[in-house]
Amino acid sequence: MGRMNDRSTTLLLPRLNLFGVCVTPQTLSEAVARINGWIERGGRTYVCVTGVHGIIESRRDVRIREIHNAAGMVTTDGMPLVWLSRRRGFPEAERVYGPDLLLACCAAFLPKRRRHFFFGGAPGVAERLASRLSERFPGLEVAGCFSPPFTPPTPAEDEAIVRRLNGAGADIVWVGLSTPKQEQWMAEHRNRLQSPVLIGVGAAFDFHAGLKPQAPRWIQRGGLEWLFRLLCEPRRLGKRYLVNNAWFLGMLLLESVGARKYE
Repeated sequence: MGRMNDRSTTLLLPRLNLFGVCVTPQTLSEAVARINGWIERGGRTYVCVTGVHGIIESRRDVRIREIHNAAGMVTTDGMPLVWLSRRRGFPEAERVYGPDLLLACCAAFLPKRRRHFFFGGAPGVAERLASRLSERFPGLEVAGCFSPPFTPPTPAEDEAIVRRLNGAGADIVWVGLSTPKQEQWMAEHRNRLQSPVLIGVGAAFDFHAGLKPQAPRWIQRGGLEWLFRLLCEPRRLGKRYLVNNAWFLGMLLLESVGARKYE
């Protein structure tokens, strides 16, 4: 699995093929710099923040894999992806985790007065998130908040959502819809939205809104956040983690012995 370079940003954008998904091994600060570059140039792209779950969804569904591979960048959200990146020639790779990326962008973009829109979560979650972030980062520019309906919107409702987002004048739209729903939404709406960058951060909305606990840092660094979240929400996350982790380990084993290559 080799490197591929893309000069779509002012910084060299590394690519590494992990099971058919081209991820971007990098540091958190490099990810923030790339996002800032897109905003400054007025480009239009989206960011997939992806761990084992996103990789497995991409193996299940070729369309999800295509969406990931068309993204401006796919960050290494899970430690297994970080460890694989380091083993395959990117020793500087860090975990670029959705909740951390959200905080880092809020902090870095304060002096630049970047405008943030929060799209996703259950009713009231986006507003609670924006309020807590505004307390943490005084002067944060909040362009708006919206919690979409759980059922698919009608064409008229979807058009109203697009008008609302475009009218807000946001530099970044943070999307909290869970994987793969958020990736599908970003890909489907990218060309209809004027904001330069869409970033799917999933559970970051609930974490930073104070509605769900985050794993301690030592658990995150050890690659065991999945276990922490499983213990917190066994009924909702049991199938996801137990099945996906087993599938991921199986793919890793097959690839390591040369029995399978992933395009």
